[in-house]
Amino acid sequence: MKRVSRCGRLRVGVLALAVLVLAASSMVLAGNVENIRLWAAPDHSRLVFDLTSPTSAEVFRLDNPSRMVIDLGNSSMEADPGKLDLSGSAISALRSGVRQGTDLRVVLELSREVRPRHFILPPNEQYGHRLVVDLEYPGESAVTDPIDPIEALVREQEIAAVRAQAEASIEGSSSTPTVQATKAAKPHPRRDIIIAIDAGHGGEDPGAIGPSGTYEKDVVLQMAKHLQRLVDGTQGFKAVMIRDSDYYVGLRQRTHIARDQKADFFISIHADAFDSPRPHGSSVYALSQRGATSETAQWLAASENRSDLIGGVDGNLSLRDKDEVLRGVLLDLTMTATLNDSLTIGGQVLERMGRVNDLHKPRVEQAGFVVLKSPDIPSLLVETGFISNPQEERQLRDGNYQQRMMAAVFDGVRAHFQRNPPPSSLLAWQRDQGRGTGSGEYRIQPGDTLSEIAARHSVSVSQIRQANELNGDVIRVGQVLRIPGS
Repeated sequence: MKRVSRCGRLRVGVLALAVLVLAASSMVLAGNVENIRLWAAPDHSRLVFDLTSPTSAEVFRLDNPSRMVIDLGNSSMEADPGKLDLSGSAISALRSGVRQGTDLRVVLELSREVRPRHFILPPNEQYGHRLVVDLEYPGESAVTDPIDPIEALVREQEIAAVRAQAEASIEGSSSTPTVQATKAAKPHPRRDIIIAIDAGHGGEDPGAIGPSGTYEKDVVLQMAKHLQRLVDGTQGFKAVMIRDSDYYVGLRQRTHIARDQKADFFISIHADAFDSPRPHGSSVYALSQRGATSETAQWLAASENRSDLIGGVDGNLSLRDKDEVLRGVLLDLTMTATLNDSLTIGGQVLERMGRVNDLHKPRVEQAGFVVLKSPDIPSLLVETGFISNPQEERQLRDGNYQQRMMAAVFDGVRAHFQRNPPPSSLLAWQRDQGRGTGSGEYRIQPGDTLSEIAARHSVSVSQIRQANELNGDVIRVGQVLRIPGS
């Protein structure tokens, strides 16, 4: 029998260890596909591969015909791609095959232009290892029913006027925008008040899960659709859905969508959860003052946001020539006014929600939720109940409860805007039409100018401006002016 030297045994052992390491490494990279899930949104599709373990992935495009190729190293397909519902996505067909003996190739046939990105996710409470492939649609909007361009323009002008007024008041200037007092009254726009409705979570993110398996993302989407019908069914209001199906929208993107759609108010719908089944009741949250302060600094630090928020959406109110202190004060004023409106509306909403369900807290809570941090849109986050509480989980699934809860929420929002309608809104026009024009008041008629009104009542234009807190001479048909000295 041949003897092996100690040195030889060491070399053999090292070689065996190397083989084992390579085998283990190969096993780690073997990410067999157990399941495939797809979520289709208006502006993108998200394809998720559930893997047995992490793996390497390469994603690239091919043309003529348009295809997307996904290569997974040392992997195999255990799921059935034929069962995947492709409706509403950019994928017209999906097929897979073996590549180089051990690798998996997945080919997506595309029906439209896409911009792909992909990333690997580690396991979490709901899922194991995942490969996520996002197919973004260049130039597409995330909103399926955007607001009318004319209404958007009216809203932009309204925002610009408010910012101009804030700038003038901060600088202490007695001058007003250069507008001739002979400018005739413009017809009232009578625009809709835009309510952005955000159903929390969605797609890959189920949110909290109730004791009987109810997903938060499902019940809040159902409630969001109830709220949408209430808003759209009320004259003078229009709903914009942040998501209208089962897909995920990033937290920052939710507020960006609301701003793009010129929303007057943003409401995010959720269902609370706790690690005990005992907590119950509904809650309303607004942004905390601390969160508002930190967010002011963050928005000021971003040049692309600074030019939009402070400079004005139409570019006519640029503050680039102003110092940083003035910029900061302007944005801080905006955040403070927004927060005050949020708290006021929140109180109205909470009081009405208390008629439908117990309240978890008797006041509007404040926290630093990302979705509440748009500086120029009043916003609330409503927790409609504890999905972790078995009784409230049953309520949250009940269509009647959903309807009553959303009716309470909208009643609170509507009550606020009826008392404080935006100047160019239909509600403001209706309010002005309903006001009497007794002694000391004059309702503007088509063709009126501020100078003619002043001459008719033997007062100066500046006196009318001061009595009505006007910064210029632009007036609207139907607007009611106070006449000083009458």
